[in-house]
Amino acid sequence: MSRGIFRLAALLGLSMLSLGQIHGVVLEGTGMATIRAGDIEAAREDARQAAMRDLALQYDAHISSEDTMENGVVTDSRLTVASSARARHVEILDERQLGNTLRLTLRADVSEGAGRCQVGDAAGLKKRVAIAGFTLEHPGQARHGRLEDAGQVLPQLLQARLQAQGNLQTLGASNLQLFDNVTTAPTHQQFDNRLTNVTRIASEMGAQFVVTGVIRDIAVEDPSAWGSSVLHRIGRGIGTSNQNRRFVADLMVFDGFSGSPVYQKRFQTQGRWNAGKGASVGFGSVGFQETEFGQEVGRVIDAMRSDIQQALACQPFMTRVMRVEGRKVTLESGATAGLRPGDKLSLYRSYTHFDSPGAAPELLNADARVTLDSVFPEYANGLMPEYGSLENIQRGDIAIVW
Repeated sequence: MSRGIFRLAALLGLSMLSLGQIHGVVLEGTGMATIRAGDIEAAREDARQAAMRDLALQYDAHISSEDTMENGVVTDSRLTVASSARARHVEILDERQLGNTLRLTLRADVSEGAGRCQVGDAAGLKKRVAIAGFTLEHPGQARHGRLEDAGQVLPQLLQARLQAQGNLQTLGASNLQLFDNVTTAPTHQQFDNRLTNVTRIASEMGAQFVVTGVIRDIAVEDPSAWGSSVLHRIGRGIGTSNQNRRFVADLMVFDGFSGSPVYQKRFQTQGRWNAGKGASVGFGSVGFQETEFGQEVGRVIDAMRSDIQQALACQPFMTRVMRVEGRKVTLESGATAGLRPGDKLSLYRSYTHFDSPGAAPELLNADARVTLDSVFPEYANGLMPEYGSLENIQRGDIAIVW
């Protein structure tokens, strides 16, 4: 288990089959760890943690998806990741030493956890999320009311809401557009798309996840209702004209290490665009927020914020290795992420095969952990039990807290 190769998507629970049921089941899990400098106790603890992860993955690392169909067409799609396994009555079935490796097999009664997910120490850490710009599929629709800045302002408003919650580190990137051509953007019917530019942006910004989206529709239902004639003005005044405006947007969350999608959902609403002439100057402006349409869009952004938090709550905390000097390892995350001296992170080698240049990176468990001894706001230093040249840990590899 601890020496196995994991696809990055598998680490995030995207390709695991659901084996868990509502009621508890008795499962066996196996973990292996290297004995270093004769320290059996440390190896036993590492092997136990690996075996517990094996139990949890068997039981409940799974994907749940929900699609909404209208007239045979998928109009809404939602995918979330959950992991809520809880182990009780844990007993050791077998422990044996094979050379410098300790192999431990456990049996436990595994059942659904009390909450939506339980991710151990990762729950207390703040994952870094870059909020990129949203693409307007039909820019001409935004001219009415001068909402051309919607693609930049919407992610800014979303970032502000996430920051206010305080359980994620958000990085503003609303000036960056991930989709050169909106027709190639992942849609609710094409969830398996990966974005190679996501990994570049995530690496440059030190982010674990990248949030972006596409505004599919922001049109008024009846453009003629805003005509300048007396009849049009009377219609608007007495409420007989159709002043409704639509808002449809696809929200997408991508894993920054592989570019694979983690979550996607289509949001839609509508409301009366009752802004007076010149009252609204830009998406999210005071005049915009005073309209019924603006208030409905505000509720949609709140729902996006909530869904992002729920989608990422069950993910492990992952950060990149910045530098390796002998036993010393420097990580890209620090105190602002919640890391503290004494914290232990598992190290994974990240690599791609030469014959599969477009494939998601694979992670190989290095069977080593870094123990932090000095933590700064944006980075942290720690020590490995062996030299980096022996473990082959290098810049760009990954440290994980489950």
